[in-house]
Amino acid sequence: MSLWRTLRLQHLSAAKMSCSITCRANSSSRNASTALRKEILAGTMALRHSLCKRTVKLRHASPCTLQQTRSVSAETAISPHISDLTDREKRLLTKLCDGLIGGQRAALAESITLVETQHQRKKELSQVLLQRVLAFRPEQERRNGGKPVAFRVGLSGPPGAGKSSFIEVIGKMLTGRGHKVSVLAVDPSSCTTGGSLMGDKTRMTELSRDMNAYIRPSPTSGTLGGVTRTTNEAIVLCEGAGYDIVLVETVGVGQSEFAVADMVDMFVLLIPPAGGDELQAILIFLRFLLVDSLAESGLNCIFKKGIKRGIIEMADLVVVTKSDGELLAPARKIQAEYTSALKLLRKKSKVWKPKVVRISSQTGQGVPELWDTMLQFRDAMLSSGELRARRQTQQKVWLWNLIQENALRHFQQHPAVRVELPELERRVTCGDISPGLAADLLLKVFSTTP
Repeated sequence: MSLWRTLRLQHLSAAKMSCSITCRANSSSRNASTALRKEILAGTMALRHSLCKRTVKLRHASPCTLQQTRSVSAETAISPHISDLTDREKRLLTKLCDGLIGGQRAALAESITLVETQHQRKKELSQVLLQRVLAFRPEQERRNGGKPVAFRVGLSGPPGAGKSSFIEVIGKMLTGRGHKVSVLAVDPSSCTTGGSLMGDKTRMTELSRDMNAYIRPSPTSGTLGGVTRTTNEAIVLCEGAGYDIVLVETVGVGQSEFAVADMVDMFVLLIPPAGGDELQAILIFLRFLLVDSLAESGLNCIFKKGIKRGIIEMADLVVVTKSDGELLAPARKIQAEYTSALKLLRKKSKVWKPKVVRISSQTGQGVPELWDTMLQFRDAMLSSGELRARRQTQQKVWLWNLIQENALRHFQQHPAVRVELPELERRVTCGDISPGLAADLLLKVFSTTP
């Protein structure tokens, strides 16, 4: 039983005692009433003194004590869904949780590996760990003045836009200012081993040696577009370990790159200066005005260079990279074009208008000003309450994403469905039945067969 529940029960018991005494007082004589009122006063003062002592102890308790108190109710909530924990599993979870709260990089790495696993039992353990970390979050926010623990930034852009170089430059700048930066670099998966293919950590040599930075390449494991289902949980673990800046780098601009916008506070699109000209800006205008027939041929030219349809309207900030040397003039040109294009987009926020800035990762020019712009965005969203509302909406989105993913997996693994699926697939490919009818038949089998 939690401490707060014990205090509440004591309070209710005292209230009942007070009510009983009061009723007796009403039926007694005036002298007895005076004596009972003194008894009530004495009992009330004793209860208040007891509550104050317990409250003071709670307020001055260590973070581990507070976390353990809250984790009791958290584990109780998920206890029906997991088997009893063994002593070895309890020791493992305690070690990982204590290490995370203590800011140990090894504990963070092991925790992320636990949430990325496909083993069913380890998945259950990872949920227990996540609940313990989430139970400590209110204390972290209290220490941070009631603000969110970390600033989450999503980075996307076409291949070769300079995402890794940008992350290393801004990461070194932020760690030099006293921040702790974590980088979740989502890499394509190897078809042979299933691991990360590009190895972004090897391209951030200086930042990877910084003790105030943590870089975690995560394979997509076949996830469309590059954002893994566990990326959101890895963000929670990084925040629990005390990292106040979380950068999520995606594979590149693809169909599911919109997913990163559903897990971060700010979505930043990086584009190279050689990726556009005046025609591109005109075609973007036409696209958002829904004049598809006029824009189709030219838009294909844009998208072949890596910019996905609709990705621009998701951006809170557009960054033109490599703005130095011979590319300085093209960078200024494309900055003006995208600034004009963004004016025609529907506003995502009531307090923020997307901006276009130029930077050079090679010289560092424009990077401090870029960070100041990002802080302006964070402050504006915090003061208006939109940041907290956005995070709440994102949690709902990911809840339903996980429900759909798990429901599809259970559907595919259902014994009756696996029996009927090959024959229905054959009949669909032969044209005997429509895909819609086949889907209805499979769903009927799934819902009626235990």
